[in-house]
Amino acid sequence: MSSKDRILGRIRRALPDSPAPEIPRDYLHVHGARTPAERTDLLAAHLAEYRAVVHRTDEEGLPALIARLLADRGARSVLVPPGLPPHWLPAEGPVRVPDRADSTPHELDRVDSVVTGCALAVAETGTIVLDAGPDQGRRRITLIPDHHICVVRVPDQVVDSVPQALPLLDPTRPLTWISGPSATSDIELDRVEGVHGPRTLEVVLMGSQ
Repeated sequence: MSSKDRILGRIRRALPDSPAPEIPRDYLHVHGARTPAERTDLLAAHLAEYRAVVHRTDEEGLPALIARLLADRGARSVLVPPGLPPHWLPAEGPVRVPDRADSTPHELDRVDSVVTGCALAVAETGTIVLDAGPDQGRRRITLIPDHHICVVRVPDQVVDSVPQALPLLDPTRPLTWISGPSATSDIELDRVEGVHGPRTLEVVLMGSQ
């Protein structure tokens, strides 16, 4: 008998025969009632607190806005997921780089920007959730390039809380939860951005004006 088997045997003998108690699920699923507009405003406020740059537009104005954001960034190349609506990007602009399985981290690091959609967004936490859907691409394309433009369809893709979000997500998919640009702090609380993800996150809230 191995050490592992002996340890597991002791744990089994120490456990009571009665079944595990029920986990209480009576917590609040949302903190207050909000209109779709109030939900979107709360999301925008929390995103800004996390130092994401928030923009608002409608679908007609989206291509011009994305073109301006890429131009302001000086982007010469932009990563494009396979299912991103083609009309979101300007016809004339940075070189479009497809999301390929064989792209190396060094190749992705040379890309200036990435534009994606999202699975949904959580207003109470200011969180964007990606699930590697067709308009989002592989997880790594939003972790390596330094500039991420993420489009959220409002109000359809915005929920109030995490408990509301979880039933809408597929737990078998690679979920990425983003609250602002990548950042970390050392023991002296000196904030450093861009350590393990994009240094700049721009969120476009696209809906009817």
